[in-house]
Amino acid sequence: MVAEKGKMLLEIVAPSRQVVRSERVDEVIAPGSEGEFGVLPGHTPFLATLKVGMLSYREGTEWHHIAVDWGYAEVGADRVIILAEGADRAADIDIAEARLAKERAEQLLGGKLDIKDYEKTRIELLRAMIRIQVAERHSQK
Repeated sequence: MVAEKGKMLLEIVAPSRQVVRSERVDEVIAPGSEGEFGVLPGHTPFLATLKVGMLSYREGTEWHHIAVDWGYAEVGADRVIILAEGADRAADIDIAEARLAKERAEQLLGGKLDIKDYEKTRIELLRAMIRIQVAERHSQK
């Protein structure tokens, strides 16, 4: 599949499903493990690892937001392929569930945890916060 001239192909794939497949993307902003990065058509190819965060992409004037859980990005001149451990479109996020997950993680972090459980819970808190942020951005449209 080839994107139309001046656009990029964007694919976001999680283990259980293909989350996004678009041939008309103008810009992608992703949460790289070394910092956020942006991609426009004609970008120099590279590979990057992703951290838990919000991935945004623009089609024309419309922005879309995805909550991603770790993964990899393969960038080419006319395509961006994201392989993520998990990825959720804003419209698919249950904000009430995400808020409960955030509260649970905060309560656990307030207690005594060993280093392994602390790190796992900290990441769950971050994931819940990103999911809330993505869902709230969607609801503001």
